[in-house]
Amino acid sequence: MSTAAAAPVGAKTPLTQLPAWKALQAHYRQIEPRHLRELFAEQPGRGTELAASFEDFYLDYSKHRITGETLDLLLELAEQSGLTEHRDAMFAGERINTTEGRAVLHVALRAPREQVIEVDGKNVVPEVHEVLDRMAEFANRVRSGAWKGHTGKRIKTVINVGIGGSDLGPVMAYEALRFYSQREMEFKFVSNVDGTDFAEATYGLSADETLFIISSKTFTTLETMTNAHTARDWALQQLGDEKAIAKHFVAVSTNAGEVAKFGIDTANMFGFWDWVGGRYSMDSAIGLSTMLAIGPEQFGEMLAGFHAMDEHFRTAPLGQNLPVIMGLLGVWYNNFFGAQTVGIFPYDQYLKRFPAYLQQLTMESNGKHVTLSGDTVNYQTGQIFWGEPGTNGQHSFYQLIHQGTKLIPSDLIGFVETLNPLGKHHEYLMANVFAQGEALAFGKTAEQVEAEGTKPEIVPHRVFEGNRPTSTLLIQKLTPRSLGKLVALYEHSVFTQGVVWQIDSFDQWGVELGKKLAVDIIGDLDGSKHNQHDSSTAALIANYRGRE
Repeated sequence: MSTAAAAPVGAKTPLTQLPAWKALQAHYRQIEPRHLRELFAEQPGRGTELAASFEDFYLDYSKHRITGETLDLLLELAEQSGLTEHRDAMFAGERINTTEGRAVLHVALRAPREQVIEVDGKNVVPEVHEVLDRMAEFANRVRSGAWKGHTGKRIKTVINVGIGGSDLGPVMAYEALRFYSQREMEFKFVSNVDGTDFAEATYGLSADETLFIISSKTFTTLETMTNAHTARDWALQQLGDEKAIAKHFVAVSTNAGEVAKFGIDTANMFGFWDWVGGRYSMDSAIGLSTMLAIGPEQFGEMLAGFHAMDEHFRTAPLGQNLPVIMGLLGVWYNNFFGAQTVGIFPYDQYLKRFPAYLQQLTMESNGKHVTLSGDTVNYQTGQIFWGEPGTNGQHSFYQLIHQGTKLIPSDLIGFVETLNPLGKHHEYLMANVFAQGEALAFGKTAEQVEAEGTKPEIVPHRVFEGNRPTSTLLIQKLTPRSLGKLVALYEHSVFTQGVVWQIDSFDQWGVELGKKLAVDIIGDLDGSKHNQHDSSTAALIANYRGRE
């Protein structure tokens, strides 16, 4: 607990001066020329020795360009960086988000009722469960039809209006858990201030059967409130009565005044706290649409999965700790091999939005250029995350990963059981998971190509160099619980990297400047203001206005 912003815990020595960092630099020069074919030949049991598991999660990291010594040095780097101290400080409610003076307690959002997690001497867990209980009561009423719209009809469509963490988490969770959703209800998501997003989401809908969730902590976010007021106007055009707003709008916010002013009954306002960052909030009230879709019981299962991975991260030895291993492997490639991107390839169609969700989680967290002490870093931070579901990606960008000139470490995520068993579909899907990892690691030599009778002039084109690293994460089945564990796995991997890089993973000042300038430029576009701009921006504004 803390009553003031705590000084950064852990290592004070600059990262590049740590003994483990220097040892890794020397070690990299030994590892870089070596091929995975050679490493596997030298270590026949490598496939099972470089693996870790937790519950039904099995992580195979043997197809990485590492040895046991590499892992030992990376773990030593984590120790010298103060990872365990930082981790314990987070779970203790200390204000490790130092630039904003805030605790970082998304782990409290999924803590059991009996757990005690304190901020400023106050146990926050009861407050979390009070909100969850109110969410559950509301969700049950909507799902059962007890909640009626203004004209007495039950709700058929729920539209979540938010942006950033108030959108990416809910839409990812809904798509991931659609199998478990109440199918007679439809769920849509509006985030973009582009009017097309709202227009398409509401096309053909009846307002008397539609419920809007307005997700904005301050109820002032420009994009969200622009869409919210458009939604209000759209509903009133059909329903014609201001009293209807209270039956068709609820809020996820902490600004009761603005919520009431909008016309929403504050009894239907669900709050959260300043120790929850937007990109870490999908299991808070921001997940109301998720609870409406899958029900309170299944939502509770998802929270239990989050908590299970939290406890694994908090208590497992670092060398057997899945988030730590994944985070340190990212540091290895980012800072020593110079690999700037990470491919995320879930082999499950339900996880089609998972890479997009991870983009915000990872890049908004660790896209920082100064350390906790305000010094400019002299090393790379913040990997670029991207991806698509398999097998689709195999027919588009995998070509570059296999035979291109860029090193792209990748995560392959597969499930032992499918939710939709159809013929041999799942066997074909999983065969591709294993085949891609094997092909990326070992490739195909010129001798192998020649032995197939390939024409000499074609041989170079059919050679696969291999030595492309992958992690394969094998999970039993996509369930609410396993989704919670999967998200928490990456949350804590991001945290691990942020600690090593000595940055604040929980602020996001980088999104502020563009938003402020956009507000100013609105005046230039409608003619109410004439701001000073650089010649390029001024010319673009003039060109736009000249063509309206």
